[in-house]
Amino acid sequence: MKTGFSLLCLAGALTGCAHYTPLPLENGVDVPLSVPSSEGLTAAAAELKRPYLQPTTIDLSQPLDLNAIATIAVIANPDLKAQRVRAGVADAQAFAARLLPDPTFNIGANKVLSGPDVLLDLASALGFDIQSLRTRGARIAQAEAQARQVRLDLAWAEWQTAGQARLQAVRVVGLQRAQAITAASRDASRSLLTRTLRAAGRGDLSGDQIQAARVAAFTAEQQARTTERDLNVARFALTKLLGLPPASILRLAITADAGAPPGAERLFALARSARSDLAALRQGYSAQEAAVRLAIIQQFPTLDLTVNANRDSAGNVLTGPAVAFTLPLWNRNRGNIAIERTTREALKAEYEARLVQARADIAAAVGGIAVAERQRATALADLPALTRFAAASRRAANRGDLAAATAETAEQASRDRELVVTQTSQDLGEQMIALELLTGMPRAEWLK
Repeated sequence: MKTGFSLLCLAGALTGCAHYTPLPLENGVDVPLSVPSSEGLTAAAAELKRPYLQPTTIDLSQPLDLNAIATIAVIANPDLKAQRVRAGVADAQAFAARLLPDPTFNIGANKVLSGPDVLLDLASALGFDIQSLRTRGARIAQAEAQARQVRLDLAWAEWQTAGQARLQAVRVVGLQRAQAITAASRDASRSLLTRTLRAAGRGDLSGDQIQAARVAAFTAEQQARTTERDLNVARFALTKLLGLPPASILRLAITADAGAPPGAERLFALARSARSDLAALRQGYSAQEAAVRLAIIQQFPTLDLTVNANRDSAGNVLTGPAVAFTLPLWNRNRGNIAIERTTREALKAEYEARLVQARADIAAAVGGIAVAERQRATALADLPALTRFAAASRRAANRGDLAAATAETAEQASRDRELVVTQTSQDLGEQMIALELLTGMPRAEWLK
């Protein structure tokens, strides 16, 4: 009966144990390389709760706004997926810190080889790690703070990735507009150069005019190529952030948000409370405080309690406790205490440095936005007059009242100013998103 009960207890203990299951690396390796479905993205977006994302329906075949771009980035970015899995490691470590240590059990038997006693000498011991119980509170506090830090770091990474995706989308749209302008300038300069060379062949133009046409054509060609290259780079960067195949073609519907940001001091005050990377550093400091407390606890004697039970070869049964502990004479864990305290000071300095950097970055971004707004306003102020003059010059050239080259020069001046407006608008949009990233919140929250 006792044997059956023992077997039952052993079977129960074994069923509670974890079992090894292999996870080959090749399994599902092609899944993240495929194009995510619009239905799957929409379903994931419905479950995604982030304060900076609005509920949306995602259709990759339709134009995507900035909110949809940010949502896809948070859902499908492969680096974020990996970071979420790594965050589970910190949760597992916090779970492990809460577990009680298992007791130890020793048993031994000695047979009498010479002597009058005929019984086996049996010895057993049941041990408990008291030191683990003494340090359990500090270890739990450290592990839980580290888990919160990892989660906050993940939230910061999601915010940064969503913002970078929005920034790249603004860049793509701006470069698409710039490409259309530079392509028109390239075509016009090519046409002008062709006509200039024909006229030069007839001896109607001087060498200076020919050289000027060649320089203009070369400059326009270089500008068009640079814009095309930048657009290609921006498109690939966007698909990478969104976790989409490089060949994916996205249609974007980006609208510019007007309005100047608040002052740098107010934005910095908002950033101190909103930025999750600063909150993560504070949790890391809390974890280090627990590490210092743990190191101080460990300077005291370690304790191990053992309950012994013996039967000697004469049949005498003995039982009693035994306590083992270290003598804190020379080490006293002073080295680890010094390490943990110095690490705590380093984390404090790192947090303060991050605050200083955030304040400087926010001030620089606010100043850059002010410059971009002035440049854009100046360019916009001149554009209508240049556009009207170019149109009037073309009408005069069509009537034969003005040389075609003069009309094309006026049109080129209008395109140049339109390109400046496009570039400053793109720069302003990118800097506004960059300022959002620095403050840790959408611009709609700045004025609340």
